[in-house]
Amino acid sequence: MDVSVSVIIVTYNGMKWIHKCLASCKAYDIIVVDNNSTDGTVRFIQENYPLVKLIQQTENLGFGAANNIGISYAINEGVDYVFLLNQDAYLQEDAIENLIAIHKKHPEYGILSPLQFNGNGSSFDRNFSYFLAYDKNKQFYFDAVINNLGDIYEVPFVNAASWLISRSTIKLIGGFDPIFFHYGEDDNYCQRVIYNKLKIGVVPSSVVWHDRIFNYDKPQIFSKSYFIDKERTYKMMLANINTENGKLISVYRNSIYKHILIAVIKLKLNTILGFIKELKILNKSYREANVSKEININFKCNYINLE
Repeated sequence: MDVSVSVIIVTYNGMKWIHKCLASCKAYDIIVVDNNSTDGTVRFIQENYPLVKLIQQTENLGFGAANNIGISYAINEGVDYVFLLNQDAYLQEDAIENLIAIHKKHPEYGILSPLQFNGNGSSFDRNFSYFLAYDKNKQFYFDAVINNLGDIYEVPFVNAASWLISRSTIKLIGGFDPIFFHYGEDDNYCQRVIYNKLKIGVVPSSVVWHDRIFNYDKPQIFSKSYFIDKERTYKMMLANINTENGKLISVYRNSIYKHILIAVIKLKLNTILGFIKELKILNKSYREANVSKEININFKCNYINLE
């Protein structure tokens, strides 16, 4: 290649996948940021992949913050592109080269993703498939049916299991917003890419396999996972710099007030307390989202440490 690229992989207890993941991209410069794994991931990398740049953390920073460390290192080393790859994902040969070739033709794209298959290649990754479904992307659906896929398809979002991002995009958009620990950070990044008049695209000539089992059970109301999910959702919606928060926060608050009123009428104390806690989470998320929007609108190279 006539350009430089670093593959950035965030690991956390990734022994199940890490050998296959690293083997699939061993032709490239690899940066691993480990989020304090305890299952032998770090030792395995040190013993089997000594050329990998391994940046160890003493705590789990989350997906976005750890990627920011890897991105900062790569950009300061002068690379032209970074390729973010999940620890449970594997590259098809020439996947990155194909993405870069398409980006050279279409520099208006801030994020390019390969097709993301599931672990055995029998179907698309479930999250990935959502934005290539017929009601979301009729052109891709039609072209696939007639076996005439184009070079690239624009989408409003693609999950960050495998992203190619150019140096110029990083310097314009920055890194992942630290108000997200895990999940939601890629939604927010896509929102910021769109705000800055760049596009998000999927490239059919490039493929990765995302080896995970998709299980999502709706959390029980007022459980720990319920409140984590609510906070993530509120931040994702309220930190969207393409929208105005005034009406949205009123809708959210009025909904919670309604639930509290009904619980008061029915004398359900635990329900009252649960929705009061959710209201506090909403208000905290609103404050943090407003700060986030201010930063993401007015400052560049956000969350990336450039030398």
